Amino acid sequence: MDFNGTWKVYSEENLEEFLKIVGAPEMVIKMRKDVKPVIIIEQKGKDFTYTIKTPVFTKVHSFSLGKEIEMMTIDGRKIKCTVREENGKLIAENDKFTSVREIQGDEMIEVGSEGGKRLKRESKA
Repeated sequence: MDFNGTWKVYSEENLEEFLKIVGAPEMVIKMRKDVKPVIIIEQKGKDFTYTIKTPVFTKVHSFSLGKEIEMMTIDGRKIKCTVREENGKLIAENDKFTSVREIQGDEMIEVGSEGGKRLKRESKA
């Protein structure tokens, strides 16, 4: 499993509905409809740095597989989650949220779910 790279998002299904359910501010929802982020993943064994960049904000999260981390959501809330590797996929989850990332050829596919809503994000290296 090698997630290293710069990934340019080209497709996001159900983005607006998903951002609403996770509590993103209206300003962020409006901005994100027109902006495709760039995701930079640096992987060193079980340690990762995950950076998401848009013209308006940059968020950086560092984590190690199997260890609980505290992350800041898009609306500024702090949440705790654990990321694990399973069958070549990165799975981040807590009691309300699940995100599954996998590499398929030169693409990274992420499916996030919370509160019955699902977001599918596709990126190219």
